[in-house]
Amino acid sequence: MSLQSRCSWASTDPLLTYHDTQWGVPVHDDRLLFEMLNLEGAQAGLSWLTILKKRANYLKAFNNFNARKILKYTSAKRKALLKNPGIVRNRLKIDAVILNARAFLDTQREFGSFNKYIWSFVDHQSLPTPSSSADKRRAIAISEKMSKDLKKRGFKFVGPTICYAFMQATGLLNDHSPSCFLSSKR
Repeated sequence: MSLQSRCSWASTDPLLTYHDTQWGVPVHDDRLLFEMLNLEGAQAGLSWLTILKKRANYLKAFNNFNARKILKYTSAKRKALLKNPGIVRNRLKIDAVILNARAFLDTQREFGSFNKYIWSFVDHQSLPTPSSSADKRRAIAISEKMSKDLKKRGFKFVGPTICYAFMQATGLLNDHSPSCFLSSKR
């Protein structure tokens, strides 16, 4: 990696590689949007580094975040997930992924894709790096609106803070620090 200026949180790998290659890149793939929404939910109360280190385990445990497969999970599968040391073994977070699969598929059907639905919150274009307190308040207001609507649709672990982090991670919001070399590139 080069010695370019980055967001302060991207100090070591795997955070550095994630920052440079994924964070803030606009995502339009439904499966990846579903994955990221659930991973952000898994992060609640933890560090992103913890989840990032477990990401491969999450992909394996949750069938690559294939919502149709997740819907078919039995109570035995749920019990196995609770014993899986490769993921966060929190019953509420595991159950949330399964509940989110139903809400995700319902939202896909209603809008034609989850991508169309989720990007509608930002008028289908990335919000620029907030350069003022008014810009920051607008981004927070959007995350609050998104959270409220997702909850209404049956999604779990989608509070405003999680939605804000999801917006950052999936490029709905370019929130790279102004000094970061990626600030104006995404």
